[in-house]
Amino acid sequence: MKKNKAFSFLLAAILISMGSYGQKTDYLQIPGPLNFNSQAYYLDWSSHPSPAYYKQEYLRKGDTTGHFSSMLMVEAVTGSINIKDVVAAKLQELKVMKQANPAVQFETFSNASTGEYMIDFLLTQNSKDGSNDIAEHNIYRYKNFTDKRGRKGLMLFALSTRAYGNNINPFLTSLKFGKRRMVDSVLNFTLPPILIK
Repeated sequence: MKKNKAFSFLLAAILISMGSYGQKTDYLQIPGPLNFNSQAYYLDWSSHPSPAYYKQEYLRKGDTTGHFSSMLMVEAVTGSINIKDVVAAKLQELKVMKQANPAVQFETFSNASTGEYMIDFLLTQNSKDGSNDIAEHNIYRYKNFTDKRGRKGLMLFALSTRAYGNNINPFLTSLKFGKRRMVDSVLNFTLPPILIK
């Protein structure tokens, strides 16, 4: 495994997106919009920070990168990547985060028949007074891929949902009852074929 590729992939994947974005190049040539749970998600931002790594984010109409309620992400790293190593490193990062923030929660799932892995995790960002500014629930689905040109690599499909300020407590309550359905939605979603430019 080329550790620099995997590290770049993991580092970018764990960060809560807070920047001002504008680039919308479809590096992965995914037909859009993505239809997830009967809702349309449009390519809002993309990045190609290294020769092997691609990241694309999709939002619903009315959402912005700085303030969204639901986002889809598709990422790809080309090359020989061991999916178990990537998942293990991600879980280790979450364990470290939990030491500093007990609100961080996570669990993982695997599918032996497809070789896929999923991580379901909750992150929070606190204000200066210690109260929660943002709660973010993420479901990451990892799968090895081979594109039409024969390029191999690791793909991440992810659903990220958020709540802000006074909406955080109702959001956390809804997760207690709706998280399983959300995990199943990500698990059963037909992943879009990708074709690296």
